[in-house]
Formats: sequence, C-alpha cells, structure tokens
Amino acid sequence: MKPMKPSHTFALAALCLFAGTASAHTGEHTASGFASGLAHPLLGLDHLLAMIAVGLWAAQQGGRALWAVPAAFVGAMLMGGGLAGLGWGLPHVETAIALSVLVLGLLIATRRQRGTAAGMLLAAGFALFHGYAHGLEMPQAASPVGYALGFVLATLCLHGMGIAGRLIGRRATQLAGAGIAVSGLALIFSG
Repeated sequence: MKPMKPSHTFALAALCLFAGTASAHTGEHTASGFASGLAHPLLGLDHLLAMIAVGLWAAQQGGRALWAVPAAFVGAMLMGGGLAGLGWGLPHVETAIALSVLVLGLLIATRRQRGTAAGMLLAAGFALFHGYAHGLEMPQAASPVGYALGFVLATLCLHGMGIAGRLIGRRATQLAGAGIAVSGLALIFSG
C-alpha cells in the first residue's frame, strides 16, 4: 500500500488537534443497554483517540503485542466498568483518560518499543479508567451485560481501526501519534 500524501497526513494530524472536552461523559445518555454501550466510546474524542492509539501502538510493537495489548485493554476496561457498577471510586478519572491519550500518542510518535508485558500493563492501567467512565455513564435502566457487550464491541472495532491505520506508513503513523498526543495535552488543559 502506498503511503499517504503529505497533504493528507497533515490534514489528519490537524483534525486531531481539535480536541474538545471529554464529551463522552455528559451524563445525558437516553439509550439503554447494548446501543448505549456501543455508542459511548464513539461519542467522546478522548475514548476514540485512546482506543485507536492502542491499536496503532500495538501494531507498531508487532508480534504478540498486536493482540495482547488490545486484549489487556479490553479486560481491564471491563474491570473498571465493574468497579463503577459496584460503586467503588477511582480518583482523577478524567485526568487519567486525557493522560492516556497524551502518553499513547507520544509512544506512537516516538516509536517507543516496550516488551509485551510492559505494553499490556500500561494499556491495562489506562483502560481501568476508561472502563470506569463507561460504567459511570451506564443508564440506570440498561442491562449491564448488554451495555458492557456494546462498549467492548466498539472498543475492539476502534482497536482494529488503529491496527489497520498502521498501513498508512511509518511516518504518517508517527505524525498521527503526534496529533493524538497534542489532543491529549489539549484535553488535560481543557479539563
């Protein structure tokens, strides 16, 4: 596959710079169950960028990390959702989510290689906060199982988009990582 034209790469990076506040956490969901869970990761730029970044970074790592890092993210995300459902508290959730966008973007931009276990641990640490936010936003009337299935499916699709996005070429991937990192910085300072 041919690498992206520089103009397209810059346009992609520029779009990443328009990070708003964590719009997935508005508390105004009206759908319930599976549909609400499926929509939640797609409605906030913070979740969207972090989950795509997990796929991009896993693809950069290659080998076992290609599936192990996203799997660790999904597993820990479910645990975070469970913690929220049980009423447990996690401190600084929004900050941790914004930090995940920044750190994952920097890892992609700098092509940082980590061992598979370290990558899984990092992804799982961030995923706990993402899952917690998902769990907090579950509508009261929603089926917890349906809601969880929805946000897991959306997350897997976003990881897959990140993995597929690696096909844009090494430099374009690094530039996308830089755009993701800048978006994470914007999220930190806007929150």
